[in-house]
Amino acid sequence: MALRMSSLFVRTQKEDPVGAEVASHKLLHRAGYIRRSAPGIYTWLPLGLAVLGKIEAIVREEMALAGSQEVHFPGLLPADPYKTSGRWEAFGPDLFHLKDRRENDYILAPTHEEVFTLLVKDLYSSYKDLPLSIYQIQTKYRDEARPRAGLLRGREFIMKDAYSFDVDDAGLDASYEAMRVAYLRAFARLGLPCLPVKATPGAMGGSGTEEFIYPSEVGEDTFVRSPGGYAANVEAVTSIVPEAIPYSASPAAHVEDTPDTPTIDTLVAAANAAHPREDREWTAADTLKNVVCAVTHPDGTREIIVIGLPGDREVDLDRAAGTGMLGDGEVDLEAATAEDLAAHPELVKGYIGPGNSLDAPVLGLEAPSKIRYLLDPRVVDGSRWITGANEPGRHVFDLVAGRDFAADGTIEAAQVVLGDPAPDGSGPLELARGVEIGQIFKLGRKYAEALDLKVLDQNGKTATVTMGSYGLGVTRVMACIAEEYHSENGLLWPQHLAPADVHIVVAGKGEEIAEAAETMTAELEAEGISVLLDDRNKVSPGFKFADAELIGIPTVIVVGRGLADGVVEVRDRLADAKSDVPVAEVVPSTVARVREAYAKANAAADAAVAADGADSGAAAANV
Repeated sequence: MALRMSSLFVRTQKEDPVGAEVASHKLLHRAGYIRRSAPGIYTWLPLGLAVLGKIEAIVREEMALAGSQEVHFPGLLPADPYKTSGRWEAFGPDLFHLKDRRENDYILAPTHEEVFTLLVKDLYSSYKDLPLSIYQIQTKYRDEARPRAGLLRGREFIMKDAYSFDVDDAGLDASYEAMRVAYLRAFARLGLPCLPVKATPGAMGGSGTEEFIYPSEVGEDTFVRSPGGYAANVEAVTSIVPEAIPYSASPAAHVEDTPDTPTIDTLVAAANAAHPREDREWTAADTLKNVVCAVTHPDGTREIIVIGLPGDREVDLDRAAGTGMLGDGEVDLEAATAEDLAAHPELVKGYIGPGNSLDAPVLGLEAPSKIRYLLDPRVVDGSRWITGANEPGRHVFDLVAGRDFAADGTIEAAQVVLGDPAPDGSGPLELARGVEIGQIFKLGRKYAEALDLKVLDQNGKTATVTMGSYGLGVTRVMACIAEEYHSENGLLWPQHLAPADVHIVVAGKGEEIAEAAETMTAELEAEGISVLLDDRNKVSPGFKFADAELIGIPTVIVVGRGLADGVVEVRDRLADAKSDVPVAEVVPSTVARVREAYAKANAAADAAVAADGADSGAAAANV
């Protein structure tokens, strides 16, 4: 049944919503797809639900093709499974906690690994039941500290999450590949540019993971790519570690007065002026910068750490927090405050050096405190540095790693910069921004072990099931499609994703024009083509055209004065073209246009898999 603007529950707006910064947020609100209910929480209106339904339909079709079956869990879940897995604490303040009238703990689900695991444990007990893949499309909740950009980062959002269950690692590899192919196909059918990149598992754990990134300047994620095809989230980029350097002939370390040199630039200038090297000038890359940071663990504990890295690099707090080196679960990392430094007088601001963690005393440097000291991997044994002497106005020269100091571990904390070499040797890296729209994980046995999910194997012995987890942000995908497809005047959906296939505008007065529009609507609907009919009587054609551009259906049929000459105007907004079409031809030509668009979207899926080189054959064999 056709949608009618005269009765449709929609009100378009001329002004952008307060605080909106990105196009998708502005246009989805102005065009009447969503309305803000609270920060990061949105109400869905009929037009929004129509597009969302088409996105979900494509996702469901690809999940079915990958052999995954749909289930549905509640959003309100008991806390016990999350306490058992350790994620009650690991999620930290992002978790919405609540209690029932009996004081039992519950959560609003941020993700569903635990309850999926328990469901399979409840029903399956033999290797003959596996492999299994099940999924849901469900609302998730996370207490984002800074919800922003409309649907791109909310506190309530819709996600497709799938889980695979296999007896062994080979089965997990096949399940993972099947889902990877499904993602490539789904994003191609959605018309959304997408790049799979290497990622870090973070609190999820597991042996391998990839993110699917929509490249866009509005994205919060930074990723890298190389001319040779390497692609990764910056958190997953690993440094090329130099070989250790023999240091038997290195000069002895010596402390020098370096007044008024609290910054790298001032230190390098003073070093070259007063303490020149014998072979070349000192540079920022010869200095060892020691940055004091504060880690907030999921249980609220605050820990002060020091990160040492070459002085020509800056610390990337997000990258460091995502390495897993700072503790279990999702941690927050920030620069230490003045209060933090005041609580640790051994940390002399501007002149911090590594504490001696080797057996031999080093030039009076302080013995190691309880503060963890982590080093950039490029600070290898034998490398020679200028660094703070832990005294105001003094630095140590020729301090050699491995001879004079060591650390409690390494950490990938330095910013990745343009031109850094790709870890696989495929060329220099370029940096870009993007939106994470999906992520797939080889979870392994972390959750199965925590929740005791076991089956009997072929030999009658107990085997712990191995799992995969596969998330796709449905509402975020919709926002990204709006980012990708819009004009200065409004949304511009791909034909197969628009809230209706055709937008018919009654652009004139008189019964003949109205009747012709009604007839076209009925004939298109009879062919399975959905229609949004603007049949409003007291609205000017100009206002209707403006609404049509804002709402964003790409095929617009204008029934107006041309009807007297036996034609109507057909606007192809994707091609930015207009043409007069005889009335007798408009329905068949429109039906052909719409069906062709759907066919092209489906064909794009095969092309995307082929271009990526994904093993679609192996994936299909696992279904």
